[in-house]
Amino acid sequence: MMRLPVSLSSFVAVAAFVVCTCAPVSAQESSSQTPQTQQPTTPQPAPTYVVVDPLALVRYDNRYDITVSMAYDHIKAGPNLLQGANLGGLNFEASYWLTKHWGLEGTGRAYVGTSGAAPNAVNIDGPFVAQYLFAAGPEWLGPHNKHGDLIAHVLVGGAYGDFQKDLRSPTPVDPDPVATAGFYNNQVALAVIMGGHFDLNRSEHWVFRLTPDAVLTDYGINYGAKNKQIDINAAFSVGVEYKFKRKR
Repeated sequence: MMRLPVSLSSFVAVAAFVVCTCAPVSAQESSSQTPQTQQPTTPQPAPTYVVVDPLALVRYDNRYDITVSMAYDHIKAGPNLLQGANLGGLNFEASYWLTKHWGLEGTGRAYVGTSGAAPNAVNIDGPFVAQYLFAAGPEWLGPHNKHGDLIAHVLVGGAYGDFQKDLRSPTPVDPDPVATAGFYNNQVALAVIMGGHFDLNRSEHWVFRLTPDAVLTDYGINYGAKNKQIDINAAFSVGVEYKFKRKR
């Protein structure tokens, strides 16, 4: 009967030790399982875009400019031909500006193609023709802003008409193929170019240019005042202009 209290007290002591030992472990496990609070993230700034105006530096104070264009020209290769000639070529122009509105312009133009011929018995049809223009004169800057402008010009000079290069007598009975085809003789004649430019600025220096013109020529037959005729025909070119930096 004396052993029971000893055994019971020993059991109680062991149980108390186990409880005390396991309690901290459980507390650590529960604390380790507690979710950690996330720190708030700083929002990234939105990307910024810098707007650049390519026309911001457009000024009409340049001293020089040059133009290169693809060109079209309609001509009559003879005074009485019903069929005209539609020629293609190149147009080179240069300007020297005296003031903001007035300048001097020079042009050199070359056109080549074929032309219809007068009805004939020797089968002359579609011979080669060419026209070369060299002229200069005043130009005037009209309405304008940073987007574009209108320019008028009147240019006076000479035209060389090459009408006989491809005319060869098909048979010995045709001593004068020029007369048979109804063409002018090869010659230099007066030329007047009246028209202007429609410009669309693309940057400070580069310009897209349209140039419609009326071209007056005074060709004749037999090199003189014999059977001369003033012709007015349409010409058109599309190209680019470059304005140099040097200012007035």
